[in-house]
Amino acid sequence: MAAFALAICLSYTLLAQAKKPAGKTDNALTKAEKAAGWTLLFDGKSMDQWRGFRKDNVPTVWQVEDGAIALTGKGGGDIITKNQYENYELMLDWKISEGGNSGIIYNVSEDPQYKATYHTGPEMQVLDDERHPDAKQGKNGNRQAGSNYDMIPLSTPAVKPAGQWNTVRLVVNKGHVEHWLNGKKVVEYQLGSPEWEAMVKGSKFAAMPGYGRIKKGHIALQDHGDKVWYKNIKIRQL
Repeated sequence: MAAFALAICLSYTLLAQAKKPAGKTDNALTKAEKAAGWTLLFDGKSMDQWRGFRKDNVPTVWQVEDGAIALTGKGGGDIITKNQYENYELMLDWKISEGGNSGIIYNVSEDPQYKATYHTGPEMQVLDDERHPDAKQGKNGNRQAGSNYDMIPLSTPAVKPAGQWNTVRLVVNKGHVEHWLNGKKVVEYQLGSPEWEAMVKGSKFAAMPGYGRIKKGHIALQDHGDKVWYKNIKIRQL
């Protein structure tokens, strides 16, 4: 009888385990994502879809570490996608070191007249809001994690503490931009609109004639000198 009861118990245990949803696999696409047109920009092993800004190769301070692209030192500079994109949806996960700063910069041009990624590309801020002074600088929180850096503040707080993974969804479609952080839409704006142009004129980017004006460009991950990790980077062209 005891053996029969044990067999029943084991059967229920195996059934329960079979019904558990499969865990998320990092740096991989599901069948549904493939069918929807998503492609990976990082497979967890190789950085062959990236290179340094205005460089042929990835700077050595950018390494693959535990299935993530990690900035492990100083002086390497930003990295960019080899391909350029115009209308797209980007998703990725990031985590930042304590007191750290980085960013996701989009619509980046490598035209020789532009000396840095941020001379053309708006930035979605990556930051340890708790410890980095940028979180309290700027205007109304427009330098906090998830914000359109130095331009548009968050509509609602959404960042997780340093050392925890945050999920980004960035939509750029015919100049309409949405920043999503951990499932919340935190920024929305229209490039080239009167409101946007007025903000640029009142910002430090006013002296950069290409800022926010590139319709098709690279996506950059910023080297701000602090350790940061990125994974699950995928894109879908719209």
